[in-house]
Amino acid sequence: MPLLSVDAIHSALRNLPGWVLDGKALVRQYTFASFPDAIAFATRLAFDAEAADHHPDLLISYRHVTVTWSTHSEGGVTELDLAGARASDAAAR
Repeated sequence: MPLLSVDAIHSALRNLPGWVLDGKALVRQYTFASFPDAIAFATRLAFDAEAADHHPDLLISYRHVTVTWSTHSEGGVTELDLAGARASDAAAR
């Protein structure tokens, strides 16, 4: 899967509020009402990621979950990562 240009990424991020390009990855932090809610989100996202065979980096810190998407095999952001960001937002609802 080809890497996306920085311009293409920034264009796509206009439709993904809260997401930022950080180096060669898409990053967003979610805040939940409780630690169990944060874990439930991470679990929902884990099942979605496994089904898509594309996995984010997750950092869980109490009520906060930071999600980082990057296609490591390509060395940056691809369409798979944009799809992962959208899936993350859906799992957070």
